[in-house]
Formats: sequence, C-alpha cells, structure tokens
Amino acid sequence: MNIEERINEELKAAMKNQDKIRIDALRSIRSAIIEFNKSGADHPMTDDEALKMLNTLAKRRKEAIEMFEKGNRPELRDKEAAELAVIQEFLPKQLDEAEIEETLKLLIAEMNATQKEMGRVMGSAMKKFAGKADGTVVQSILKRLLS
Repeated sequence: MNIEERINEELKAAMKNQDKIRIDALRSIRSAIIEFNKSGADHPMTDDEALKMLNTLAKRRKEAIEMFEKGNRPELRDKEAAELAVIQEFLPKQLDEAEIEETLKLLIAEMNATQKEMGRVMGSAMKKFAGKADGTVVQSILKRLLS
C-alpha cells in the first residue's frame, strides 16, 4: 500500500471516529499529495518524495508551534502539536542525538574533514540521514564536533 492509499484509508477511519484533529492533519497530507500529482510530474510519488513532503509538513508544524509559543497562544500550539504527532506516524523513527553524533564522527573521520569543509560533510550527512534526523540538530552537532 503506497502513501496515498494509506492516507486515504486513515482519513476514512478518522472521519468515522469523528477525530477532528486527525482529519485536519490527514487532509493537509492528502492536499500535499494532490498538489504533487497536479504538479506535472510524469510519475507517481516515490517513497523518497513522500518522505520529503512529510518532513516539510512536519517542519511547518514545528515552526508554527514555536510561533504560537512565543505569541502565548497555547490552544493553537496544542492543535499544531497534535497534528505534528499524526504526521510523525508516517515518518520513519527519528534518530536520537547520540546516534547522530556517532554517525557524524565516522563521516568526519572518513572524509578527513576540517571545519572549512562543513558544507561538504553536511551534504553527505543529510543524504545518509534522509528523513531520519532533523537538519538543524545535525548541523548543531556537526558544528560542535568540527570546532
């Protein structure tokens, strides 16, 4: 079952259960899938493209949570956090900081990288972590390791 079919099935179940937050989150995912399908791509959405799309949606939710936190709007922050939890169900398990750090240490040693080559290491690291780690976390750990 591909991501589009899975989202549609989950959406039907959420509608039957009248779970408003889940419905909203699944509709936003479905909307992004429809947008991709209408974008003119001559192929169905691949798993990598779906992962990238889900990460984008999750990142938007995280940014909204921060904004609502700063704006002292706990009810909106909670809604975004609940939607983020639904989106994360479809993402692979995120690596913790210790796992990221170990992989980065190996990558730095493998590339024999210096602080000036951070961009090159970051590019390789993000390919390796594809969807399994947040870029800002990877970047902060990499800065610390290279300094």
